[in-house]
Amino acid sequence: MPMKRLLTILCLPALLLLGAAEVRSADLEKGADAYESGDYAAALLEFGPLAEEGYDIAQFYLGQMYYEGEGVVQDYVQAVAWYRKSAEQGYDNAQTLLGVMYQLGQGVAQDYVQAVAWYHKAAERGHPVAQSRLGSTYFYGQGVAQDYAQAAVWYHKAAKQVDDAVAQSRLGFMYKMGHGVVQDYAQAAVWFRKAAEQGDAPSQGLLGFMYVGGQGVAQDYAQAAAWFRKAAEQGHAVAQSQLGQMYYEGQGVAQDYAQAAVWYHKAAQQGDALSQGPLGNMYFHGQGVAQDYTQAAVWFRKAAEQGHANAQALLGIMYSKGQGVVQDYVQAAVWLRKSAEQGYAAAQYNLGLTYYKGLGKAQDYAQAAGWFRKAAEQEYADAQFILGIMYQLGQGVIKDDVQAYMWYNLAAAQGDEDAAKHRDKLAEKMTPGQVAEAQRLASRWTEKHRK
Repeated sequence: MPMKRLLTILCLPALLLLGAAEVRSADLEKGADAYESGDYAAALLEFGPLAEEGYDIAQFYLGQMYYEGEGVVQDYVQAVAWYRKSAEQGYDNAQTLLGVMYQLGQGVAQDYVQAVAWYHKAAERGHPVAQSRLGSTYFYGQGVAQDYAQAAVWYHKAAKQVDDAVAQSRLGFMYKMGHGVVQDYAQAAVWFRKAAEQGDAPSQGLLGFMYVGGQGVAQDYAQAAAWFRKAAEQGHAVAQSQLGQMYYEGQGVAQDYAQAAVWYHKAAQQGDALSQGPLGNMYFHGQGVAQDYTQAAVWFRKAAEQGHANAQALLGIMYSKGQGVVQDYVQAAVWLRKSAEQGYAAAQYNLGLTYYKGLGKAQDYAQAAGWFRKAAEQEYADAQFILGIMYQLGQGVIKDDVQAYMWYNLAAAQGDEDAAKHRDKLAEKMTPGQVAEAQRLASRWTEKHRK
């Protein structure tokens, strides 16, 4: 949080009520008035002597002027020095900002332990910003052992005093996940809403997800879209992606591929892989944008390079077919393998095809069968069908009509008519016992994989 924002929360004019017992109030008031009006030279004339005399409020103001470079040359070291003088007298605003300086390593060596120490002093005095930042140190384990329960305690203290969006948002997250508190979606939604209504984009997005999932609130896609839009309009990439998806699917909004492409594009330009892939798909199919295989390949590549399995598979297929890129079976295999190794069934099947047909490499039925099997085990019908062919012909596996029938039967059960025809034709050459065994194996496989 920027120092100026912290000072807004601290409410500088109220500082005059909290100073040393025998402070020259008139001089402090003159200095404060000058500071607030932007007359930093006049403020310095008032605060300088008072700070030297040991008045904590004046020392605090002087530290702030050095921090911001207001009326003096910006100097974090001097800022720390004056904050420290004020903080050591017990002034909680100075203690809080000295903690910030240690946390950020401004004017001092970064030291989370010292930051926690100063936050703790101010937090114990009831300072809401210090309480919120102390909660964050426990939340992330900076300068203290990570302790979600302690984080929740301090966030609660801060949130009860002021509308601190950080504390409210973190409390929402902690209630959603059950970190440091009993999991409670309704409470999570309450805290997310408090932060969201202050314009906190991450909380707006998270509240949108609560409405999508009906967690702590009644499921309401229109409300989800409304909150995603608020966050998206602030540039929040995840919310932009979700809003794009809602326009694509027509959830909570009228289906509109053009709007889906707009929001996916905004998120994709920020590097969001979950938007880059769908945006590539829209260019591939010409949904909401003119069909453009080159652009599709561009966006698939961006997502693929971030490890997005679906995009890797689609980029591999585009290389295999020469769509939007120069046909290159070697590159096709590279991207298909990356996806296949993540367990993506479509990639496993297509990688199997490169081995089966010898595309860009020596034909290898054994390798093909291995990849087809991985996809078939995930109920990928095309892989089950071709694995049946390989068992029937003995390609890369030992010829086995029972296994062939089983795989044909599994693919046929998913609506593959060619598999059904191959199964029925094969059955004509099999004994009733073999058919019964193949059917038993198919039933057992289905029972195992549908649990």
